[in-house]
Amino acid sequence: MEKIKIAFATDDGKTFIGKHFGDARFYDIYEINGNNAKFIKRISNTVDEEENVHADPKKAKGISTLLLDEKVTVVVSKIFGPNIKRIKKNFVCIVVRDVEIDIGLKKICDNIEKIYIEWEKGNERKHLTL
Repeated sequence: MEKIKIAFATDDGKTFIGKHFGDARFYDIYEINGNNAKFIKRISNTVDEEENVHADPKKAKGISTLLLDEKVTVVVSKIFGPNIKRIKKNFVCIVVRDVEIDIGLKKICDNIEKIYIEWEKGNERKHLTL
């Protein structure tokens, strides 16, 4: 896996959201090739949520489908909800402590080998914290 596509959960394109990954207004998609990162596109989160359903499996499936259609393999956010157990089957989930996407992007590039290793684990994947 040389080039990978990563989705960052954001409302403004500059910072990570302070709520669950699935609650982002947008997902900014980047392509990472080694230590080089390139912005590809922004997609809107068009997945509706069932009212009063926490950890809605339909929402997890909808967001997964939205990102898989873009060939995303890694998802990044400050916070993931209980649906992380569902989406980690399709993605490497990365929790970041930083506010700014630029800083998170640098950490992703600096830890790309760890991400490749986690991807290869398939259903045994765990989330990473950077």
